Amino acid sequence: MKNQYNLSPQEQHELFSLLKLRFETSMQRHPNTSWEQVLNRISNNPDKLYTLQQMERSGGEPDLVMLDSNPGDFIFCDCSRESPKGRRSLCYDPEALAARKQNKPTGSAMGMAREMGVSLLTENQYISLQQLGDFDTRTSSWLETPADIRIHGGAIFGDRRYGRVFVYHNGSESYYAVRGFRACLLF
Repeated sequence: MKNQYNLSPQEQHELFSLLKLRFETSMQRHPNTSWEQVLNRISNNPDKLYTLQQMERSGGEPDLVMLDSNPGDFIFCDCSRESPKGRRSLCYDPEALAARKQNKPTGSAMGMAREMGVSLLTENQYISLQQLGDFDTRTSSWLETPADIRIHGGAIFGDRRYGRVFVYHNGSESYYAVRGFRACLLF
């Protein structure tokens, strides 16, 4: 019986083909890196292939990006133009979901990220990503919220408007059809 977290050879081939095409058409996101290096890294981490596939299936269009990280880290990040469609209309975290008494969303960004095995982008990562392209021009994305904001019931999110990147705050229980979350996965 196939483990639900293992990809079949056909699924792996399809995922690698898609990632390679995206990698080759967006070289500005990962200068000085070859597809062979990437393929070697992801092939040696089969436990993370399922997570990459979940990022893809939910509309994230993951690609290797060079964000503020340690040299040698490979970070796959959602590079879809807008916040991934399969991860919208979510409040911030499970605590916010539990606190909401009426009109609850189907889930939370932090809860879904945990289930997928990914992390939400930090504010710095989000700003770095925005230097690689124009993301969230019609949507917004929840960001990993510092504890000193979350303790007061708030959460942060970002978007790009008027050619600038903005990071705002909102109540963590709020949710909108155009707000989702961008994820990253470290290899």
